[in-house]
Amino acid sequence: MRIAVTGASGLVGRWLHRAALGAGHEVLTLPGWRLGDLPGLSGCDALIHAAFHHLPGRYRGGEGDDPQGFLRANLDGSLMLFRAARDQGVGRVLFLSSRAVHDGHPEGMALPDDLPPAPTSLYGEVKARAEAALFKMADAAFLTASLRPTGVYGPGTPQKWAALIADFLQGQTPTPRVATEVHGADLANAALMVLADPAMAGSYNVSDLVLDRQDLLAEVARLTGCGTVLPGRADASVLRLPLCSRLEALGWRPGGRAFLRCEMPAILRDLQGDSAASRG
Repeated sequence: MRIAVTGASGLVGRWLHRAALGAGHEVLTLPGWRLGDLPGLSGCDALIHAAFHHLPGRYRGGEGDDPQGFLRANLDGSLMLFRAARDQGVGRVLFLSSRAVHDGHPEGMALPDDLPPAPTSLYGEVKARAEAALFKMADAAFLTASLRPTGVYGPGTPQKWAALIADFLQGQTPTPRVATEVHGADLANAALMVLADPAMAGSYNVSDLVLDRQDLLAEVARLTGCGTVLPGRADASVLRLPLCSRLEALGWRPGGRAFLRCEMPAILRDLQGDSAASRG
């Protein structure tokens, strides 16, 4: 399959790119393309849209003081991309949405795959509106779907835990927090499974771990010998937990805590490498 991937160097896109190549697909990364440009997708069988314009390190609130520019880039730009894919004969489009589409649902609620969105941020609204528009384009020759991932972790840069771990290693105890997480490689495998499914359609939750900062930083302390006081445990009962029934039906099995523990040495090496490079 020839797959175009937008945002292929980003936090999530790099995992999608690597997984598609590893599975033997031909991957087009659209060099020089930006949201709002018309892409050249002729000859592509599928498109995975992971590009997103936002302030560095911020998704919710990523519009900063320019909400209209945020909308133009991310909503209008995505819709232009979807139409271009359909018009150029791409048969399948998979959109990287977000669990943020569900931020308005009650705390402690389980989130099934087909739950209607209830965003509370402009970020979540853009993702929900782009999903809805994409789904309306679907027909027998143009299959569409979205992934709604939770927090994405894994080695490499950019790295979501960089500031948290760096502060901890420098003696700062963070506030308690608990969140749901998924490894980037597991997310990428989910994307390829959905693209390969003849019945791909609609939305798919992507989540694996319930991870407390105390457990994460305890592993950092174990590996580094850091003596910083760990944060207290957070209340996990308020989490909105994504259910991943549709992916599980396709055979998706994320790596869980064993994968996290296996990857922590590489995550720390990458963060230390970034720190050394910035000092140099």
